[in-house]
Amino acid sequence: MTKKIFLEYETGVRAVATLLEEHAPRTCEALWGAFETPRTMQALHAMYAGPEVMVGLPEEAQNFDPQTVPFENQQVVPAPGDLMWYWQQPMQMGGLPFEWYEVGVFYDRGARVLGPLGWTPVNIWASVTEGLEEFARESAAIRIDGAKKLTIGRVS
Repeated sequence: MTKKIFLEYETGVRAVATLLEEHAPRTCEALWGAFETPRTMQALHAMYAGPEVMVGLPEEAQNFDPQTVPFENQQVVPAPGDLMWYWQQPMQMGGLPFEWYEVGVFYDRGARVLGPLGWTPVNIWASVTEGLEEFARESAAIRIDGAKKLTIGRVS
């Protein structure tokens, strides 16, 4: 059975993504476990990557060792609807003292995974298969309106 997750903004705008288990099995396994219980997080708009919103997994969803997630299905120029996973160690990115479990959603063309340290390959582990157009409009609005709450969970 194909595994799917939902992404729903506090406004009710919802998209569904299909996990890419064939291409990123370990990443899918880790994030499927992280979203066993739906998680609500603050979605921010990316500064460098272009059309991307990102969330940090809350501590209670960090139920796997990020160092055991291998590089899988990596991209630096993702497609609209791609979901990414990236783990940043403390002090890795510009001297930031915390670790960061990042899930990002690329919602339009023109995205690139470019950060303060340059090109940053990320694991692409799911792709939006329902509701991308409305989700993209809501995501783009974050650039002007500010952060929004986003809930991610399993589709049963």
